[in-house]
Amino acid sequence: MQPTLSRPVVLHAGPVASPDPAFVALLALAGLGSAVVLGLALAALVRRRSRSYLLVTLALATLLARTGVAALSLTGSVDAGSHHLLEHGLDAAMAALVVAAVYDARSARKAAAEGSEPRVRSDGGRAGYSGGAGAEESTSRRDGDREGRR
Repeated sequence: MQPTLSRPVVLHAGPVASPDPAFVALLALAGLGSAVVLGLALAALVRRRSRSYLLVTLALATLLARTGVAALSLTGSVDAGSHHLLEHGLDAAMAALVVAAVYDARSARKAAAEGSEPRVRSDGGRAGYSGGAGAEESTSRRDGDREGRR
């Protein structure tokens, strides 16, 4: 015995005469949340200025872009085929950007451990700089730690 549904269940965003208000609210909430997270990532990027942070910020930007694609699809500006292509493309871009960020961070850490400097520094050229008062103390403490390990 199969259950009967009183109304169809919409599992996909698509152009409709009057979109479900709950779906529109959910889409607005997703857009707001994505924008806040992207703003925090941009603030961290400005502060850290590293390639890894840039890649993570771009990955988080794809979340906001996905919400935009869903909104455009809901209004009928993007057809279903393009909607699928864009969303799957953004998924692939997000995954690639996260993998690249992890690889970059690991490469920078490995290069620092080996004592060699990468050609393009992942930390924005700020390795060993703690900023402000105590920077010299931080450097001398780190150099003392290296001597103690030898």
